[in-house]
Amino acid sequence: MKSKYIKNCAVIIIFLSLISCSEDDKVITTETIEVPAVYSKIYGATSITSDGTYITIKTNGTPDHKSVYYPTSNELYEGFSGTTFEGYTFKKNPNTIASFDYTFKIPLNPTVATNHVATPLGAIGVSLNGVPLFNQYAGPNQPLTDEFQSFDKYWGHPTANGTFHYHIEPLYLTTVTASKSALLGFLLDGFPVYGPEENGSDVTGLDAYHGHNHATEDYPEGIYHYHITNTAPYINGNGFYGTPGTVTQ
Repeated sequence: MKSKYIKNCAVIIIFLSLISCSEDDKVITTETIEVPAVYSKIYGATSITSDGTYITIKTNGTPDHKSVYYPTSNELYEGFSGTTFEGYTFKKNPNTIASFDYTFKIPLNPTVATNHVATPLGAIGVSLNGVPLFNQYAGPNQPLTDEFQSFDKYWGHPTANGTFHYHIEPLYLTTVTASKSALLGFLLDGFPVYGPEENGSDVTGLDAYHGHNHATEDYPEGIYHYHITNTAPYINGNGFYGTPGTVTQ
């Protein structure tokens, strides 16, 4: 009788041990995807991650340079008057810079699209300081002519809800933190955006999407890339060259 009792207890102990092992000794693994070094140039990002298919870039969208569009209580506020882009006399719009939680999700390995979709109004990409890039329109097929005068000293301005953005060359990046031939950001299709110069001269030979394909300092093996110039369409032309990712605000 005693041996039977011991045997049954042993079976129970073994069973409980198996339960304990199955619950407490689970092996949980996570995979870390390395983000290519070129994305570290987006110094205005709050985080940059990758799932192996997309690069996810988070920013608050506020410029790191001074602007007349900051509240006067902000340390980056600076009064501005005189002339702005193309010699227009500056005229401040009534809006004020606000902070948002942007998430830009762009292809890690961009490729040319079969169908080139049009760029939307709103953010079409992100610049190195985390500020959104907009296309060449003030509204549906409306040229920027009436908005040029409202660009601040670094050629950006906010919308009615406080979304600060660049339609044209981000002058702070091309003259202060980088250069006119440097990488300035990425569009939503994952292709990089460069400044208006190459090898010290104004860029030429751009296609209908306002880009071309060759080696750059960041991509020595070559890549399609856009250029920001001071003539329409400024940043982008007849749609995205590649398939765009997404942006939320």
